[in-house]
Amino acid sequence: MVVDNKATVTYVQLLKEDLVIIRLVPKDGPVPEYKAGQFITLGLPNPVENGKIVRRAYSIASHPENRDYVELVIRWVRKPLPGRLTTQIFNIKEGDEILWLKPTGRALLINEEFTNGEKDNRRIVCIGGGTGLAPFVSFAQHLHDSGDKREIIVLHGASYVDELSYKDLLTNLENESIARGKDQWNFRYRAAISRPQEWFNRSWAGQVGRVETFLRPKDSGLSSLEELIGDKITKENTIFYVCGWQGTIDGVMDFLNPKGFVTEHDKREDGSFEVKYESYG
Repeated sequence: MVVDNKATVTYVQLLKEDLVIIRLVPKDGPVPEYKAGQFITLGLPNPVENGKIVRRAYSIASHPENRDYVELVIRWVRKPLPGRLTTQIFNIKEGDEILWLKPTGRALLINEEFTNGEKDNRRIVCIGGGTGLAPFVSFAQHLHDSGDKREIIVLHGASYVDELSYKDLLTNLENESIARGKDQWNFRYRAAISRPQEWFNRSWAGQVGRVETFLRPKDSGLSSLEELIGDKITKENTIFYVCGWQGTIDGVMDFLNPKGFVTEHDKREDGSFEVKYESYG
């Protein structure tokens, strides 16, 4: 039997008409323990279904060291049909009550060890399409607050500049890396805009195209990602985490498969892999 917990919505930031950041605080007890990369399931009674509880899972953008609230970034998908729960969430106000089930999920947990027990110190590259950025915001803050020295790069893809939901936070984390030195905190963040020709994006001067274009080789033979880090990407030195629509996953693997990368879903007989992913569909 499903047992719903109750939480209060304490913060609502409408980034645009179909993109919102919300924060939840449990009513009975502390913020639950969870791991970076996990998701939480929210629920609300649907008035058009006689109060039936409608539930949906959302990746957690806050990090485990933050015990003040759970933060989520949510897209209101309205085509082909409006989402039953997200439509209600976009009418929610600070102080409203929402139901939740404890965080779970294994697909995007940070890999800490190889199958032989050795520590996994590979470079971490996170690729998020749209709200698929959420788990990697959690990754970045968790690795920062836990003092992890691994190199981490977060790549985000969006259609419009106002959809770069955590641009300021991630830029600040990169600036801190520059100030402190990579031996203390080794972090970089870059974004790609897929519709640069549209008027609203006229000020954009960064990477253009879908987020996986960071992996496309240039005339130099290096990709934009490799130029950024100053190193060739190999399956020995880098592990990828990808979250977004299936098209994003497929686009990333189109570039990584020829390099010998395999996903955890298709791991080798010895259990090794170089890509973890979670798809929205």
